Amino acid sequence: MDVITLSPLAIGLGLFGMLASLALLVGFAYRGWTVLLLAPFAAMLAAAISGEPILAHWTQTFMLSAARFLAQFFPLFLLGALFGKLMEDSGSVKAIASFMTEKLGAHRAILAVVIGGALVTYGGVSLFVAFFVLAPMATALFQAANIPRRLMPAAIALGTSTFTMSALPGTPAIQNAIPMPFFGTTPFAAPGLGIIASIVMVVFGLWWLSLQQARAKAASEGFDGFSKAGKATKPPASDNLVRERASVSQSFDPEEAKRGHISEDLPAFGVAVAPLVLVVLTNFVMNVIVLPRIDADYLGDVRWGETSLAAVGGVWGVCVALTVAIVVLVLLNRRRLPALRETIDAGANASVLPVLSVGSLVGYGAVIAALPAFALVREWVLGIGGGPLVSLAVATNLLAALTGSASGGLTIALDALGSTYLQLAGQYGIDPALLHRVAVISSGTLDSLPHNGAVVTLLAVCGSTHRESYRDIVIVGILGALLALVVVIVLGSLFGSF
Repeated sequence: MDVITLSPLAIGLGLFGMLASLALLVGFAYRGWTVLLLAPFAAMLAAAISGEPILAHWTQTFMLSAARFLAQFFPLFLLGALFGKLMEDSGSVKAIASFMTEKLGAHRAILAVVIGGALVTYGGVSLFVAFFVLAPMATALFQAANIPRRLMPAAIALGTSTFTMSALPGTPAIQNAIPMPFFGTTPFAAPGLGIIASIVMVVFGLWWLSLQQARAKAASEGFDGFSKAGKATKPPASDNLVRERASVSQSFDPEEAKRGHISEDLPAFGVAVAPLVLVVLTNFVMNVIVLPRIDADYLGDVRWGETSLAAVGGVWGVCVALTVAIVVLVLLNRRRLPALRETIDAGANASVLPVLSVGSLVGYGAVIAALPAFALVREWVLGIGGGPLVSLAVATNLLAALTGSASGGLTIALDALGSTYLQLAGQYGIDPALLHRVAVISSGTLDSLPHNGAVVTLLAVCGSTHRESYRDIVIVGILGALLALVVVIVLGSLFGSF
């Protein structure tokens, strides 16, 4: 139904239903209610207020869209969580952190934490696994250098949750995979722009943290603040509130982090880092050399869903890369994994709640996009000045902010408007790779609001609070990413994708 044919009352009710359902979803999710129930309930509320068939939307819109997301991305959630857990239990992540501590030392504490976090997350280790290993490393370094504890979360966030998640070409982060089926791109989309964006984020973040370190030193503020009293207490990282928020923002269920057996016998740095290097190299070889040379015309048959290699090749490449890295990791560290079955079970289980939670958010977005009054929202978004790149950035930023999830907000935006932006790209002569990079960087900006699960978990494992540390997270995680996004849009508009 065209929005023009709707009565003003129907349009008003439709818009009110969207806003009311969104307020309910955001409000209760922030309080720790599971989105597995919240998302379908909020979607059905919007449908009911709009006068749409509730059960039809639940089974034919919500569930089909959620199932499509699972069909596309569950292998990445599964393999990514498994790889992260194996890296943790083999002692590889801790070995890398120890190596960075030894080589850079306390006098370069901030840089050591940022590089350590970047190394493990760019190699495919789950964000939450990295948090639990990097926090003790950061604590030891910051305490030795007498740098305020309150700067620890921002330093870890800069290394794990910014450029390695959304900008560096080839990153296996789920956010970098989501646009691939929509735009027919690979994880290495717009590599030059991605590298430039990464440099902007790193330089800006390190400048800010160094500035804060210098100010703290001048004010005689030490590791525990201005006095030993008032030291922040560490909330339990397995708290249900933390778990529910975390599961919609990243691809690892924190509850599974305590299962398995972490090796006390740490591997050598070369052994520890080898699987990470393999992820990047195999991903590159698959997407740049192998897949473009295979004949995949058979994918157009009904049997294979009438798809194309461009739509699935990017996901295939990441899956093969993670699989190869997992096999090599187990072979290199078999004696360090005495409870291998338990570790594998924990890694596999850690993927289930996040993928279902994000899938529920995707189903919610599909119902909202199917409501007749959503045409007004679509027209408003597409009418934002600056062209398709700017409107795509705004739409993705808003949805990531409202859901507190980079992956959820990005998928909702592309489910609703991805095909439209692809058509506009053809009209404006925009390379889909540029759309890919703008969308991914946009998803990793305003998602880091106070209700974001990664923020909540990070503060918990660092023993800090929003009041103490959130401002610095905003500067390095949001402001730095927004600055990089502006640079990418300007350069992409002037010179195209490169």
